Amino acid sequence: MVADAVANELLQLNQQLLESIVSADWAAYRELCDPSLTCFEPEALGQLVEGLPFHEFYFKLGGVQGVHNTTMSSPHVRVMGDVAVLSYVRLNQRVAGDGSPKTQAVMETRVWQRQGGRWRHVHFHRSHV
Repeated sequence: MVADAVANELLQLNQQLLESIVSADWAAYRELCDPSLTCFEPEALGQLVEGLPFHEFYFKLGGVQGVHNTTMSSPHVRVMGDVAVLSYVRLNQRVAGDGSPKTQAVMETRVWQRQGGRWRHVHFHRSHV
């Protein structure tokens, strides 16, 4: 089914986006995102952030320390023409300093828009559980 194929494509692109964040792969992140990306996220302290420079600052600090796996739990994809909304709980698994496994959960909603025949990430809202 075409809708399933689009949903699968978006889930794959979103997973690539999450992996680029964990590994601090700025080139991959920039390629997936629209330059006018907007967001609400904890690091922005309640402010709407526009553009990529805010995010580049964190990429320059290096990858997310100790994260070994990032999973989208119970993802929901809603496609509305050339716009799609992905909602899920992101699970980051890591090994703590004492060697014990730890999991952090973050609620995320990401908006993708088809531009020139390809999907670009245009907005997200992220908050801690």
